[in-house]
Amino acid sequence: MGIVWSRKRSTDALVQGRALHFVIRVGDREVVFKFFREVLGMKVLRHEEFQEGCKATCNGPYDGKWSKTMVGYGPEENHFVVELTYNYGVAGYRLGNDFLGITIQSKEIIEKVKQAGWPLAETEDGIVIEAPGGYKFYVENKDQPPTDPVKKVSLAVSDLQRAIDYWNKLLGMNIYERDDTSKVVLLGFADDQCKVELQDIGVDINHASGFGRVAFSCQKKRLLAIESKMRKRKQKILMALVSLDTPGKVPVEVVILADPDGHEICLVGENNFRLLSVVDPNANTLLDEAIAADESTEWFVQNRQHKPLA
Repeated sequence: MGIVWSRKRSTDALVQGRALHFVIRVGDREVVFKFFREVLGMKVLRHEEFQEGCKATCNGPYDGKWSKTMVGYGPEENHFVVELTYNYGVAGYRLGNDFLGITIQSKEIIEKVKQAGWPLAETEDGIVIEAPGGYKFYVENKDQPPTDPVKKVSLAVSDLQRAIDYWNKLLGMNIYERDDTSKVVLLGFADDQCKVELQDIGVDINHASGFGRVAFSCQKKRLLAIESKMRKRKQKILMALVSLDTPGKVPVEVVILADPDGHEICLVGENNFRLLSVVDPNANTLLDEAIAADESTEWFVQNRQHKPLA
């Protein structure tokens, strides 16, 4: 079978969502944010500090102090962004074979990467670069669109049809492209949103300690129905409906799922998330102040320890 085009939604779909962000865990914040700000040219949209681990494991399975920083090419209300989570007690993370990359359309960014002297590999469509920590970004050599230039997040799966059954039939994402020869499918909730590409790599998926999480919003009233549906279908629910607090902001309700390959999926109530995710004009300053005040590495040195890798 060649490429199949479709815009049909599963008739029992409940999510009807909006693609929000992908979570990446980072070690050295200073180096990481130099890459995202100066090489990829992303803006710091908001920065938040937390004194204890997230009860929905937004920062991973860690209990201590951590931070969350959202970066992207525009406001979260109409751009797919990257959530960079930093755990003060962790120096870095091991990557598995689960995350294949994020694709951005912008020949302007290619020039920025070259001017920055960042290592790159040429591809047929543009370039591929690695962020500190090894996360890959593909940049297509095309004019940057007036809307969001982030086109897709690519994830590895071990069984393409099983993955399609989950993401299309259960989550209700539209199939935009499918190529059974290459064993790849492109899915999304709407034409103007970032897509999720699933690539069958033919082996079990290893998430290691650097695994990420993709987030979508939907109407709050649908969250319980989604949770109930997944239970009936005997699908994995990592976190039942829970309310998450952010200091000084509105709480949001989330349900955390895992697909058959263990990819984490966060579904968050749309209305409060829009209020939570308003761009903070002081975000850059807050981030820089947090980096300058971070003495976690020095603490380990003073106590004759190495800051551990997860």
